This record gives sequence, C-alpha cells and structure tokens, in this order.
Amino acid sequence: MNQTDPAARPALPNKWIVLILLLGIAIFNHADRFLLAGLVDPIKAEFGVSDGFMGLLMGPAFAVFYSTLAIPIAIYADRANRIRIIVAGCVIWSVFTILSGYATGPATLAAARIGVGVGEAAFQAPAYSVIAAYFMADQRGKAFAVMALAVYFGQMLGYGAGPAIAEMHDWRFAFKLFGAIGLAIVAVAWLIVREPPRTEAATARLPFVPLARQLVRLRSYRGMMFGMGIGVLSGIAFGFWGPTLFSRNYGISMAEAGSAFGGAFVIPGMIGAMLFGALADRIAKNGYARMLVLSAIGLAVATGVVVATVWAQSLTVALLWALPAGLFGGGWAVGIYAGLQYVLPDRMRATGTAIAMLAVNLLGYVIGPWLAGVLSEAFGEGAQGLRMALTVVVPVGLLGALLLWRGALSLEADRKSLHEEQTN
Repeated sequence: MNQTDPAARPALPNKWIVLILLLGIAIFNHADRFLLAGLVDPIKAEFGVSDGFMGLLMGPAFAVFYSTLAIPIAIYADRANRIRIIVAGCVIWSVFTILSGYATGPATLAAARIGVGVGEAAFQAPAYSVIAAYFMADQRGKAFAVMALAVYFGQMLGYGAGPAIAEMHDWRFAFKLFGAIGLAIVAVAWLIVREPPRTEAATARLPFVPLARQLVRLRSYRGMMFGMGIGVLSGIAFGFWGPTLFSRNYGISMAEAGSAFGGAFVIPGMIGAMLFGALADRIAKNGYARMLVLSAIGLAVATGVVVATVWAQSLTVALLWALPAGLFGGGWAVGIYAGLQYVLPDRMRATGTAIAMLAVNLLGYVIGPWLAGVLSEAFGEGAQGLRMALTVVVPVGLLGALLLWRGALSLEADRKSLHEEQTN
C-alpha cells in the first residue's frame, strides 16, 4: 500500500482526541514516578533505608534504563507503528507499578522501579513524533503545552492522592491502584488512536551513529539537549525532594506536605504551560529561534524563585513563592519540544528526540534526585541538610538557560542545513 496515497490511508480520529488520550497516558507516566517521591518517609520507615537509597530509587534505578532503552525504541519507532509501541510500553510500566506494591524489601522495590523505567522508555519519543504528525507546525506549541500539563497532573496525583491513599490504606495500595488505572487508560487509547501515515522518505531507515554525529554537531541541537538536561536536573531535584522538604521543614505529615506542594505548583504550572505554549506559537511567527529564547528566560526565572522557595521561613511564604515557581517552571520547556520537532525532518523526529532526551534524562533523572539525596546525607539528612543540598543543586539551572540562549542563535541555520541534506 502506498502510504502517500490519500485514498489508501485509514481514517484518523480527531487530532484533539488523540492529544487528550496521549495526555492521559502521559499523566500516569509521570504520576508513577512522582508517587515514589510522595511516599519517601513511609517506605524509609518500613525498609529502614536512607535518603541516599531513596534518591537511588527515584534516579538511577529508574532513569538509567529509561534513558538508554529510549534510543533503540525510538529508532524502531521511526519506521514502525508508534501507537503499538506506546501501548506496549504503558502496559509494561503499569504492571511494574502494580508490582511495586508487592515489594518485599529494597531490592525488589528497586527491581520494580527498573521495570517501570523500561516501560516508560517507550512513550516520550514516539508520542511526540505522533503529535508532530497530527499537528501542523504553527499548532505544535499549543499541543506540546497540553502535553506539558501531564507533569503537573502527575505531580498532583503522585504527591497529593498517593500519600492520601497511603494514609487510608497503605503505601502499597497506592502503587497497585495507579498501575491499574494506567492499564485502563491505555486500553481506551488502543481502541481509538490510529497510526498517522508517513511519506515513503519518512519510513526510510537512517543509520544511528551517523545520525547522532550529524545532530550533535548542530549548536542549536546541543543547546536544546544539554540546556534542557541541566534545567531538568535543577527542577527534578526540587520536584522529587520538595514534598519531603516541606514535611521536615514545617513539621507536617507527608500527606499534608504532598497536597500542599502539589496544590501550590499544579495550577500555576498548568497555567504556565498553556501560557508559554500560546506565546511560543505567537512569537514563532517572527522566527522559531525566539521560542528557545523564551525557554531560556523562563528557566532562569524559575531557577531563582525555586531557590527562594527552598529558603522560605514558613509554609505560607513557601506557598507564595511556589506561584511564580510553578508558572515559569511549568512553561519553560515547551519551546524546546517545539524547537526539536521544528529542526528535525520527519524521519529523524523520534530518534532525534530520543537522543536529546537521553541527555536530558541522564542529567535530570539520574543525577538530579540521586545527587540531592547524597548531599542531604552529607549535610545531615534533616530539614537543614536537605535544604542545603537543594541550594547546591537547583542553581545549575542558570547554566541550562545560557545554553538554550546560545542554541537559539543558530536554530534557523541548523534547520536549513539539516533539511537540505535530507533532500539531497
């Protein structure tokens, strides 16, 4: 069947329905990660482990497999059915989330976290490639802004609902419930979402190593990859340890801390994601490089107000600082996702996105939570130790902002050269 022949193409569902279903999957993609962060203290109490070990679970145990497996999966997704890949991955991570609730000790919980990472590796690059296929370039900022909401809904569930469920039942039940809901959502998506057609050129196989070398030579691509990675390192360290800091610093339970933390950041974060998405689409009309400048400014401001939140002397002041932190923290990455899809030709999108996300996840998810946990132990593990740890880790976001700004300077030239090479 000729994929370029419109008459031969299967009928596709409405693009906004597809986006909402992918958003639903993405919400539990993030909720399953943040749930562990919301249950740090009860898990520590049962298994007798340290902050460093919990940082290992939140970071390397999950992210090493998540990051490295995303590359071969994305290569396959650039020429295979992306919807099937997404569905299979969601089933795997949901099952291992359920198995987290049956962990008998630190080792089995770590094994379950590895399984979650393996499954979640199959989502991001194929999903963003699908969105880019369904949406025209001038609508992608809004589409990626909608997907960015998943982080905040996931935080709300992981930080708020998870500890509340644990108080009513136990922490194990929370994992089982989240995994079961993930399976239900992906079943609906499997019945509705269809693989968008590609051109013949888009399905041609590209050798991975030459492609990776070609991309990392581009200053804009390096800027987006490492700028976002360092920004995520800064934000995820605070995002994973923030509820524990609130609990220790202000003398409240983990359920209260999770609800306060999630509630304070969720609404501003969602507003920020949508606002930055709308702004990205608007300013892109005068040059797509401006999207990356917007991301750089957002990351720099978010970094500053997060540090202020860490040092707030009362819960009330911390929640006030959380408003601008959530607003800018929720939106700064939107322009980068749109920028990646803009600079990459169709047949490079899943693989090119995955290569960038490898650096993002290794820097952000592997190093961020683990480093904050190790430094917290070194500084004393209490509220002050965790506060000092975050004060060391969070400000590196300013370096990420600088790299994004530098990448913006060559975005248009890099896109032109990359697309010309693909047409020759």
